[in-house]
Amino acid sequence: MKQIETSEDSGPGAEMTFLDHLDELRKRLIRSVIIVVIAFIGCWFVSDKIYDFLSVPIRRAISEAERREIPIEGRTGNEKILPLSTLQAGDTGRYVFDRSTTLGGSVVQPGTSVMAVVAADAAGNLGLFTDEQMYTAVAVIPAGVRLPIDLLQVPGEYAAGDERLIVTTAVEPFTLHVTVSLYAAIAISIPLLLLQVWGFISPALYKHERSYVTPFVLLSSISFVAGAAFAYYILFPPAVRYLLGLGDEFRLLLRASDYFDLITLIMLAMGIIFQMPAIAYVLARIGLISAGFLVRIWKMALVVILIVAAVVSPTGDIPNLMLFALPMVVLYIVSIGIAWFFGKKRETEPRTN
Repeated sequence: MKQIETSEDSGPGAEMTFLDHLDELRKRLIRSVIIVVIAFIGCWFVSDKIYDFLSVPIRRAISEAERREIPIEGRTGNEKILPLSTLQAGDTGRYVFDRSTTLGGSVVQPGTSVMAVVAADAAGNLGLFTDEQMYTAVAVIPAGVRLPIDLLQVPGEYAAGDERLIVTTAVEPFTLHVTVSLYAAIAISIPLLLLQVWGFISPALYKHERSYVTPFVLLSSISFVAGAAFAYYILFPPAVRYLLGLGDEFRLLLRASDYFDLITLIMLAMGIIFQMPAIAYVLARIGLISAGFLVRIWKMALVVILIVAAVVSPTGDIPNLMLFALPMVVLYIVSIGIAWFFGKKRETEPRTN
Protein backbone atom coordinates (compact mmCIF):
# COMPACT_ATOMS: atom_id res chain seq x y z
CA MET A 1 0.00 0.00 0.00
CA LYS A 2 1.44 3.38 -1.04
CA GLN A 3 2.20 5.88 1.65
CA ILE A 4 0.31 9.17 1.36
CA GLU A 5 2.58 11.93 0.17
CA THR A 6 2.94 15.06 2.30
CA SER A 7 4.66 17.27 -0.25
CA GLU A 8 3.26 20.56 -1.46
CA ASP A 9 1.79 18.94 -4.56
CA SER A 10 -0.19 16.32 -2.69
CA GLY A 11 -3.19 18.57 -2.05
CA PRO A 12 -5.63 17.16 0.49
CA GLY A 13 -3.20 14.38 1.17
CA ALA A 14 -0.89 16.77 2.95
CA GLU A 15 -1.29 16.62 6.69
CA MET A 16 -1.52 19.67 8.92
CA THR A 17 -2.09 19.55 12.63
CA PHE A 18 -4.66 21.66 14.41
CA LEU A 19 -1.92 23.99 15.65
CA ASP A 20 -0.60 24.30 12.09
CA HIS A 21 -4.05 25.44 10.95
CA LEU A 22 -4.23 27.98 13.77
CA ASP A 23 -0.77 29.31 12.92
CA GLU A 24 -1.70 29.63 9.25
CA LEU A 25 -4.94 31.41 10.17
CA ARG A 26 -3.01 33.81 12.40
CA LYS A 27 -0.60 34.66 9.58
CA ARG A 28 -3.42 35.26 7.11
CA LEU A 29 -5.31 37.48 9.57
CA ILE A 30 -2.21 39.56 10.31
CA ARG A 31 -1.56 40.05 6.60
CA SER A 32 -5.18 41.02 6.05
CA VAL A 33 -5.03 43.61 8.83
CA ILE A 34 -1.82 45.06 7.37
CA ILE A 35 -3.43 45.28 3.92
CA VAL A 36 -6.50 47.08 5.28
CA VAL A 37 -4.38 49.47 7.39
CA ILE A 38 -2.26 50.48 4.39
CA ALA A 39 -5.41 51.00 2.30
CA PHE A 40 -6.99 52.95 5.17
CA ILE A 41 -4.07 55.38 5.27
CA GLY A 42 -4.47 56.05 1.56
CA CYS A 43 -8.25 56.45 1.83
CA TRP A 44 -7.92 58.86 4.76
CA PHE A 45 -6.36 61.51 2.52
CA VAL A 46 -9.36 61.38 0.16
CA SER A 47 -12.01 60.74 2.82
CA ASP A 48 -13.74 64.04 2.02
CA LYS A 49 -14.24 62.94 -1.60
CA ILE A 50 -15.51 59.53 -0.46
CA TYR A 51 -17.86 61.30 1.95
CA ASP A 52 -19.23 63.53 -0.82
CA PHE A 53 -19.70 60.56 -3.16
CA LEU A 54 -21.61 58.52 -0.60
CA SER A 55 -23.80 61.46 0.43
CA VAL A 56 -25.14 62.15 -3.09
CA PRO A 57 -28.15 59.74 -2.82
CA ILE A 58 -29.35 61.16 0.49
CA ARG A 59 -28.94 64.77 -0.65
CA ARG A 60 -31.04 64.07 -3.71
CA ALA A 61 -33.63 62.21 -1.64
CA ILE A 62 -33.87 65.06 0.89
CA SER A 63 -34.18 67.56 -1.94
CA GLU A 64 -37.05 65.59 -3.46
CA ALA A 65 -38.76 65.12 -0.09
CA GLU A 66 -38.55 68.76 1.02
CA ARG A 67 -39.08 70.70 -2.18
CA ARG A 68 -42.22 71.51 -4.05
CA GLU A 69 -42.10 71.00 -7.78
CA ILE A 70 -43.53 74.12 -9.44
CA PRO A 71 -43.63 74.12 -13.23
CA ILE A 72 -42.25 77.15 -15.03
CA GLU A 73 -45.15 79.03 -16.58
CA GLY A 74 -43.74 82.14 -18.19
CA ARG A 75 -45.33 84.93 -20.16
CA THR A 76 -44.09 83.62 -23.50
CA GLY A 77 -43.89 79.92 -22.76
CA ASN A 78 -40.18 79.82 -23.65
CA GLU A 79 -38.86 80.33 -20.12
CA LYS A 80 -36.75 77.45 -18.79
CA ILE A 81 -34.23 76.69 -16.05
CA LEU A 82 -30.61 76.62 -17.24
CA PRO A 83 -27.50 75.28 -15.51
CA LEU A 84 -24.90 77.73 -14.21
CA SER A 85 -22.43 76.48 -16.82
CA THR A 86 -24.40 78.40 -19.49
CA LEU A 87 -23.56 81.77 -17.90
CA GLN A 88 -21.21 84.05 -19.81
CA ALA A 89 -19.16 87.09 -18.86
CA GLY A 90 -21.38 90.10 -18.29
CA ASP A 91 -24.50 88.15 -17.26
CA THR A 92 -26.14 89.61 -14.16
CA GLY A 93 -28.69 88.36 -11.67
CA ARG A 94 -29.53 88.16 -8.00
CA TYR A 95 -27.62 85.63 -5.90
CA VAL A 96 -29.33 84.20 -2.79
CA PHE A 97 -27.26 82.79 0.09
CA ASP A 98 -28.62 79.38 1.10
CA ARG A 99 -26.54 79.10 4.30
CA SER A 100 -24.59 81.28 6.71
CA THR A 101 -21.50 82.50 4.86
CA THR A 102 -18.45 84.39 6.05
CA LEU A 103 -17.27 87.15 3.69
CA GLY A 104 -14.27 89.13 4.85
CA GLY A 105 -14.89 88.35 8.50
CA SER A 106 -18.56 89.30 8.31
CA VAL A 107 -21.32 86.69 8.46
CA VAL A 108 -24.04 86.84 5.80
CA GLN A 109 -27.24 85.13 6.92
CA PRO A 110 -29.13 82.62 4.74
CA GLY A 111 -31.83 84.21 2.63
CA THR A 112 -29.77 87.34 1.97
CA SER A 113 -29.56 88.30 -1.70
CA VAL A 114 -27.24 90.52 -3.70
CA MET A 115 -26.90 91.59 -7.32
CA ALA A 116 -24.13 89.55 -8.95
CA VAL A 117 -22.27 89.59 -12.25
CA VAL A 118 -20.29 86.95 -14.11
CA ALA A 119 -16.74 88.19 -14.71
CA ALA A 120 -13.16 86.96 -15.04
CA ASP A 121 -10.75 87.20 -12.12
CA ALA A 122 -7.07 88.18 -12.27
CA ALA A 123 -6.17 84.69 -13.52
CA GLY A 124 -8.76 84.85 -16.29
CA ASN A 125 -11.17 82.35 -14.67
CA LEU A 126 -14.88 83.10 -14.76
CA GLY A 127 -16.64 83.50 -11.44
CA LEU A 128 -19.64 85.12 -9.83
CA PHE A 129 -18.94 88.46 -8.09
CA THR A 130 -21.03 90.94 -6.13
CA ASP A 131 -22.24 93.80 -8.31
CA GLU A 132 -23.26 96.11 -5.48
CA GLN A 133 -22.31 96.91 -1.92
CA MET A 134 -23.68 94.75 0.91
CA TYR A 135 -24.26 95.99 4.45
CA THR A 136 -24.07 93.58 7.37
CA ALA A 137 -24.31 94.27 11.09
CA VAL A 138 -20.57 94.96 11.39
CA ALA A 139 -19.13 95.60 7.93
CA VAL A 140 -19.59 96.89 4.40
CA ILE A 141 -18.89 94.28 1.72
CA PRO A 142 -17.88 96.06 -1.50
CA ALA A 143 -18.77 95.17 -5.05
CA GLY A 144 -16.39 92.79 -6.80
CA VAL A 145 -16.17 90.14 -4.04
CA ARG A 146 -16.22 86.56 -5.31
CA LEU A 147 -19.30 84.61 -4.25
CA PRO A 148 -18.99 80.98 -3.02
CA ILE A 149 -20.34 79.16 -6.05
CA ASP A 150 -18.85 77.02 -8.80
CA LEU A 151 -20.20 77.88 -12.23
CA LEU A 152 -19.28 74.38 -13.44
CA GLN A 153 -21.23 72.67 -10.66
CA VAL A 154 -23.16 69.65 -11.97
CA PRO A 155 -26.91 70.07 -11.29
CA GLY A 156 -28.13 67.69 -8.58
CA GLU A 157 -24.75 67.25 -6.88
CA TYR A 158 -24.75 70.50 -4.91
CA ALA A 159 -25.87 70.25 -1.30
CA ALA A 160 -27.95 73.26 -0.38
CA GLY A 161 -28.09 74.40 3.21
CA ASP A 162 -31.27 72.46 3.97
CA GLU A 163 -30.03 69.27 2.27
CA ARG A 164 -27.05 68.58 4.46
CA LEU A 165 -26.74 65.90 7.13
CA ILE A 166 -26.23 66.91 10.74
CA VAL A 167 -23.83 65.91 13.50
CA THR A 168 -24.60 66.08 17.19
CA THR A 169 -21.15 65.87 18.79
CA ALA A 170 -17.83 67.60 18.22
CA VAL A 171 -16.00 64.34 17.44
CA GLU A 172 -18.63 62.97 15.06
CA PRO A 173 -17.12 64.51 11.88
CA PHE A 174 -13.78 62.87 12.69
CA THR A 175 -15.51 59.55 13.42
CA LEU A 176 -17.39 59.76 10.14
CA HIS A 177 -14.23 60.28 8.12
CA VAL A 178 -12.60 57.35 9.92
CA THR A 179 -15.64 55.19 9.19
CA VAL A 180 -15.88 55.97 5.49
CA SER A 181 -12.10 55.55 5.13
CA LEU A 182 -12.25 52.14 6.80
CA TYR A 183 -15.13 50.89 4.66
CA ALA A 184 -13.44 52.20 1.51
CA ALA A 185 -10.19 50.51 2.54
CA ILE A 186 -11.98 47.19 2.95
CA ALA A 187 -13.64 47.61 -0.45
CA ILE A 188 -10.44 48.32 -2.38
CA SER A 189 -8.58 45.60 -0.47
CA ILE A 190 -10.99 42.88 -1.58
CA PRO A 191 -8.66 41.31 -4.21
CA LEU A 192 -5.79 40.97 -1.74
CA LEU A 193 -8.10 39.80 1.04
CA LEU A 194 -9.49 37.13 -1.28
CA LEU A 195 -5.95 35.98 -1.97
CA GLN A 196 -5.47 35.51 1.77
CA VAL A 197 -8.69 33.50 1.98
CA TRP A 198 -7.60 31.36 -0.92
CA GLY A 199 -4.17 30.90 0.62
CA PHE A 200 -5.77 29.57 3.79
CA ILE A 201 -8.03 27.03 2.07
CA SER A 202 -5.64 26.00 -0.72
CA PRO A 203 -3.83 23.34 1.39
CA ALA A 204 -7.12 21.39 1.34
CA LEU A 205 -7.16 21.38 -2.48
CA TYR A 206 -5.34 19.32 -5.09
CA LYS A 207 -2.60 20.94 -7.11
CA HIS A 208 -4.71 21.31 -10.28
CA GLU A 209 -7.54 22.86 -8.21
CA ARG A 210 -5.25 25.61 -6.94
CA SER A 211 -5.00 26.98 -10.48
CA TYR A 212 -8.51 28.40 -10.04
CA VAL A 213 -7.16 31.17 -7.81
CA THR A 214 -6.85 33.69 -10.67
CA PRO A 215 -10.43 33.35 -12.00
CA PHE A 216 -11.75 33.23 -8.44
CA VAL A 217 -10.06 36.47 -7.36
CA LEU A 218 -10.88 38.20 -10.66
CA LEU A 219 -14.55 37.17 -10.71
CA SER A 220 -14.99 37.90 -7.00
CA SER A 221 -13.46 41.37 -7.29
CA ILE A 222 -15.61 42.26 -10.29
CA SER A 223 -18.67 40.83 -8.55
CA PHE A 224 -18.02 42.86 -5.41
CA VAL A 225 -17.72 46.11 -7.38
CA ALA A 226 -20.86 45.23 -9.35
CA GLY A 227 -22.78 44.49 -6.16
CA ALA A 228 -21.72 47.71 -4.45
CA ALA A 229 -22.55 49.74 -7.57
CA PHE A 230 -25.92 47.98 -7.86
CA ALA A 231 -26.73 48.90 -4.27
CA TYR A 232 -25.58 52.52 -4.70
CA TYR A 233 -27.32 53.28 -8.01
CA ILE A 234 -30.30 50.89 -8.08
CA LEU A 235 -31.33 49.64 -4.64
CA PHE A 236 -30.59 52.44 -2.22
CA PRO A 237 -32.17 55.50 -3.95
CA PRO A 238 -35.76 54.14 -4.08
CA ALA A 239 -35.44 52.71 -0.56
CA VAL A 240 -34.32 56.00 0.98
CA ARG A 241 -36.91 57.97 -1.02
CA TYR A 242 -39.57 55.68 0.40
CA LEU A 243 -38.30 56.19 3.94
CA LEU A 244 -38.14 59.96 3.65
CA GLY A 245 -41.51 60.04 1.93
CA LEU A 246 -43.10 58.68 5.11
CA GLY A 247 -42.03 61.82 6.97
CA ASP A 248 -43.68 64.52 4.86
CA GLU A 249 -45.11 66.16 7.98
CA PHE A 250 -41.73 66.30 9.73
CA ARG A 251 -38.67 68.52 9.37
CA LEU A 252 -35.92 66.25 8.10
CA LEU A 253 -32.77 66.43 10.22
CA LEU A 254 -30.79 63.28 9.49
CA ARG A 255 -27.71 62.28 11.48
CA ALA A 256 -24.75 61.71 9.22
CA SER A 257 -23.50 58.70 11.20
CA ASP A 258 -26.86 56.91 10.92
CA TYR A 259 -26.96 57.46 7.18
CA PHE A 260 -23.41 56.31 6.49
CA ASP A 261 -23.88 53.21 8.65
CA LEU A 262 -26.90 52.36 6.53
CA ILE A 263 -25.47 52.94 3.06
CA THR A 264 -22.13 51.27 3.77
CA LEU A 265 -23.90 48.26 5.27
CA ILE A 266 -26.08 47.89 2.18
CA MET A 267 -23.18 48.37 -0.26
CA LEU A 268 -20.91 45.90 1.53
CA ALA A 269 -23.75 43.38 1.94
CA MET A 270 -24.66 43.51 -1.76
CA GLY A 271 -20.99 43.28 -2.69
CA ILE A 272 -20.75 40.06 -0.67
CA ILE A 273 -24.06 38.73 -2.02
CA PHE A 274 -22.87 39.27 -5.60
CA GLN A 275 -20.07 36.77 -4.86
CA MET A 276 -22.60 33.98 -5.41
CA PRO A 277 -21.75 33.28 -9.10
CA ALA A 278 -17.97 33.46 -8.47
CA ILE A 279 -18.19 31.03 -5.54
CA ALA A 280 -20.47 28.75 -7.56
CA TYR A 281 -17.92 28.72 -10.38
CA VAL A 282 -15.03 27.65 -8.14
CA LEU A 283 -17.04 25.05 -6.21
CA ALA A 284 -18.46 23.63 -9.45
CA ARG A 285 -15.00 23.40 -11.04
CA ILE A 286 -13.67 21.65 -7.96
CA GLY A 287 -16.69 19.34 -7.99
CA LEU A 288 -18.13 20.19 -4.59
CA ILE A 289 -21.49 21.35 -5.99
CA SER A 290 -23.49 20.69 -9.12
CA ALA A 291 -26.42 22.29 -10.92
CA GLY A 292 -28.65 19.42 -9.81
CA PHE A 293 -27.70 20.01 -6.17
CA LEU A 294 -28.55 23.71 -6.41
CA VAL A 295 -31.88 22.90 -8.05
CA ARG A 296 -32.74 20.39 -5.33
CA ILE A 297 -32.16 22.88 -2.49
CA TRP A 298 -33.91 25.83 -4.17
CA LYS A 299 -36.62 26.00 -1.48
CA MET A 300 -34.06 26.25 1.30
CA ALA A 301 -32.08 28.77 -0.75
CA LEU A 302 -35.21 30.89 -1.23
CA VAL A 303 -35.84 30.99 2.52
CA VAL A 304 -32.23 32.04 3.14
CA ILE A 305 -32.51 34.72 0.43
CA LEU A 306 -35.65 36.18 2.00
CA ILE A 307 -34.02 36.23 5.44
CA VAL A 308 -30.93 37.98 4.09
CA ALA A 309 -33.11 40.47 2.17
CA ALA A 310 -35.07 41.23 5.35
CA VAL A 311 -31.83 41.91 7.23
CA VAL A 312 -30.23 44.04 4.51
CA SER A 313 -33.34 45.99 3.50
CA PRO A 314 -33.69 49.27 5.44
CA THR A 315 -37.46 48.80 5.64
CA GLY A 316 -39.71 45.85 6.38
CA ASP A 317 -42.31 46.51 3.69
CA ILE A 318 -42.89 43.97 0.92
CA PRO A 319 -41.88 46.21 -2.07
CA ASN A 320 -38.45 47.00 -0.60
CA LEU A 321 -38.00 43.41 0.52
CA MET A 322 -38.64 42.23 -3.03
CA LEU A 323 -36.32 44.92 -4.36
CA PHE A 324 -33.47 43.28 -2.42
CA ALA A 325 -34.59 39.66 -2.80
CA LEU A 326 -35.11 39.62 -6.58
CA PRO A 327 -31.44 40.31 -7.45
CA MET A 328 -30.41 37.46 -5.14
CA VAL A 329 -32.89 35.11 -6.81
CA VAL A 330 -31.48 36.09 -10.22
CA LEU A 331 -27.94 35.53 -8.94
CA TYR A 332 -28.94 32.09 -7.65
CA ILE A 333 -30.36 31.17 -11.05
CA VAL A 334 -27.18 32.43 -12.70
CA SER A 335 -25.18 30.31 -10.27
CA ILE A 336 -27.16 27.25 -11.32
CA GLY A 337 -26.31 27.97 -14.94
CA ILE A 338 -22.63 28.45 -14.08
CA ALA A 339 -22.57 25.19 -12.12
CA TRP A 340 -24.21 23.38 -15.04
CA PHE A 341 -21.80 24.80 -17.63
CA PHE A 342 -18.54 24.57 -15.67
CA GLY A 343 -19.29 21.77 -13.22
CA LYS A 344 -17.43 18.47 -13.21
CA LYS A 345 -16.75 15.61 -10.86
CA ARG A 346 -13.92 16.12 -8.46
CA GLU A 347 -10.69 14.46 -9.50
CA THR A 348 -8.18 13.25 -6.97
CA GLU A 349 -5.41 13.80 -9.53
CA PRO A 350 -5.22 15.81 -12.73
CA ARG A 351 -5.97 13.87 -15.87
CA THR A 352 -3.03 12.70 -17.97
CA ASN A 353 -3.17 12.21 -21.73
